Amino acid sequence: MPDPAAHDAVARDAVETASVFARPAVPPDVTAAYGEHPDQVIDFYAPRGNQERVPLVVVLHGGAWRAPYDRLHLSPFADFLARRGFAVANVEYRRGPETAPLDGGPVAGRWPETFDDVAAALDALPALVEAALPEADARRVVVTGHSAGGQLALWAAARHVLPEGSPWRLPEPPPLRGVVALAPIADLVRAVELDVCGGAILQLLGGEEEFKQRRESADPAALLPTGIATAVVQGRMDLTVPYAVAEAFVDAAARAGETVGLTLLEDVGHLPLVDPAADACAVVAEEIAQLAW
Repeated sequence: MPDPAAHDAVARDAVETASVFARPAVPPDVTAAYGEHPDQVIDFYAPRGNQERVPLVVVLHGGAWRAPYDRLHLSPFADFLARRGFAVANVEYRRGPETAPLDGGPVAGRWPETFDDVAAALDALPALVEAALPEADARRVVVTGHSAGGQLALWAAARHVLPEGSPWRLPEPPPLRGVVALAPIADLVRAVELDVCGGAILQLLGGEEEFKQRRESADPAALLPTGIATAVVQGRMDLTVPYAVAEAFVDAAARAGETVGLTLLEDVGHLPLVDPAADACAVVAEEIAQLAW
């Protein structure tokens, strides 16, 4: 007999997804390149109605690290944050190739290019901000990311604890006020167990054998403690990245001696966190503000 609750959850998810992807993209005030590839760009949104220097929010979009999902679907969210008084940098990065060699579906991510790009974008940001967005205070930076972008945001805040010899390792913690991860794929082992995004994690790292070798350079749950203020916002009704993944990350942080804030939102799925029309998006903005200001 069909489960009415499961049916309702699926129907809710479909409505939430349509609400986000039906929104027209909001053009940025300025776009700047941080590399030569067409995907190595950052869209900047100036704070609306504020001429003072304000905190900068760096946004990393989700979409399972797959090519069909780019930064444009997060442009209304970036504009929402700008209207809340933040300067915003909406980062693009290289994702998987358009089609998989075997089944024709989109592949998740590129190793090492996806990580190369996130590291390069964050490293280039101070100079780009100075030229493109003088309203932004590069001394007050919060990184936020949704879903796969949440994994990348947590990773960006943990580059100083990457294994020795990693090309992305920083000699000291990045100059961040904090990171706010939204429904993040934050514990890769747990996510693989739950088959989050249909095998995307194994694709991102190159396969099962590569996962074993590369996980310690990519998994936020393995890169702890960071000493960077971290908050996770998660919908309890999320069907894409179940809240068990966020809880596994928070538990890993606790075992490492670090406290990570976890805000679980009842009756909220995956995409309302970045939907300006949803109450959950206001909660996200408040979490960012608590770290940024």
